Amino acid sequence: MEKNMQWKTLSSEKLFSETWMNIRVDTCEKPDGTIVSPYYVYEFPEWVAALAITKEGEIILERQYRHALQITGLEVPGGCVDKTDQSFEAAMARELLEETGYQFEQFTYLGDTSANPSTNSNLMHMYLATGGQKIKKQELDPGEDIEVLLVSMDDFIKLVKENAFIQSMHMTLIYKALEKLGKLRIG
Repeated sequence: MEKNMQWKTLSSEKLFSETWMNIRVDTCEKPDGTIVSPYYVYEFPEWVAALAITKEGEIILERQYRHALQITGLEVPGGCVDKTDQSFEAAMARELLEETGYQFEQFTYLGDTSANPSTNSNLMHMYLATGGQKIKKQELDPGEDIEVLLVSMDDFIKLVKENAFIQSMHMTLIYKALEKLGKLRIG
């Protein structure tokens, strides 16, 4: 029988609240009665990301600046789930259309992952999007500046091997998608 490790939240207070992030402080009790306080939690909306492949078999990548690390790098398309999205898949389809201008025939759910389960309350839901066709121009949010790149599968795998992607959750997605496509064997 597994040991019960679940904490009980005794109190919770919002310290900061805005559209894309809330910070709260909890007072918790461990199963052995020990009190843990303060415990800070970052509440974000759910996230989605996809390895997106066009009808021609090209991988869609995004190049953009990330201010926290002050770097410009490669990423896969993705973003926040909006309250108006009917599902995680709908959010992914919307993000792809907004950021890249591509619409996709099929979405395969690859699971979820967490940036940091000790502090973050949300998950990133991972997809393989296939059959992409460009149907319109990008419709970027005011803070976004995204350059869309199309690369062959061979060039993409080369970029992965060269550690061209710094976003760890995107790397999790990339490995799961490559495994699903039969381009990578784990185990």
